[in-house]
Amino acid sequence: MVHDNNRYLTAEPRRSVELDATEALRLLGSVSLGRIVFTRHALPTVRPVNHVLDGGDIVIRTHEAATLTSYARETGGPGVVVAYEADAIDPDTHLGWSVVVTGYARLVTDPGDLARFSTMLSPWAEQTMDEAIRIHPDLVTGVRLTVDGRPGGM
Repeated sequence: MVHDNNRYLTAEPRRSVELDATEALRLLGSVSLGRIVFTRHALPTVRPVNHVLDGGDIVIRTHEAATLTSYARETGGPGVVVAYEADAIDPDTHLGWSVVVTGYARLVTDPGDLARFSTMLSPWAEQTMDEAIRIHPDLVTGVRLTVDGRPGGM
């Protein structure tokens, strides 16, 4: 082990192994926290959110006044382009995985789906989260950070 800024890192060489889309989405579904990236005032904006996978799509909850909610509502076409990132990387060994999904975000309008997502995703803050955004993955990429190519990653 090598000491680095109060963290202990393995001395073994690391590799970045590309994941296929199926494995990347499986890993993304194994965690509940991610980061959504969208454009606000022509600049990238990142927000931490919790998510669930629903039929291969990523669903997050939001509220009426959220910037992303208004952008998703304004676009009458395919939605607003976003990226969604989730990972599980050990802070001590720096081994794990990272997945990025790029696709269109659309406002969920079906009352039944909204009710279902409200039971699946609890708000983090004391704020009414009465909206939901569905992200359809058009591009899924992922990497596993591993030692000597071992599939375990961590």
